Amino acid sequence: MIETILGIVVVVSLLLLILTLISNKFQFAIIKIEQAEEEISLYLDTKKNLLDRTRPIVTKELKLEEFLPELDQNFEEISNFDEHDILKKAYNDLYKIIDENDKLLKSEALSSILKELNDNEEDIIGAIKYYNNTVVTYNKLVLSFPSNIIGFFKGCKKKAFYNNEKKEMFEILNENRG
Repeated sequence: MIETILGIVVVVSLLLLILTLISNKFQFAIIKIEQAEEEISLYLDTKKNLLDRTRPIVTKELKLEEFLPELDQNFEEISNFDEHDILKKAYNDLYKIIDENDKLLKSEALSSILKELNDNEEDIIGAIKYYNNTVVTYNKLVLSFPSNIIGFFKGCKKKAFYNNEKKEMFEILNENRG
């Protein structure tokens, strides 16, 4: 009789330990994702400010009425994903204008901003890579047994990736598993 009770206690203890470990994995992944999102948000704010600083230089030098008008919208009302896409387009538009107008590179102020922009772009790429890698780990927990049961009760849902490449890789891995 005691052996049966002891066996039940051991099994229940192991189940509780496993539940706690899986729950902690979810919590760690969520914390990492939130930190990455915060870091990306800061880098995107810096990128927007740097792109804003290029606008008067380019408009004055090329005698344009407006340059990068997409930067005039309210970025507080959009997600980091959308902000990233808008700023990436603006960044590419800036370099397209620079490629077409060599005289812009003579401006020391613009050259300094471009260096900061390039450094910022590297930071964003690194932060997005970290975010996407963490989302892969999190999404595996959401979709895999037995962690998907705990995720269901915690209300965890799959997270989106910053670029389609990582998403496609995750979907392929997920299809191969099933």
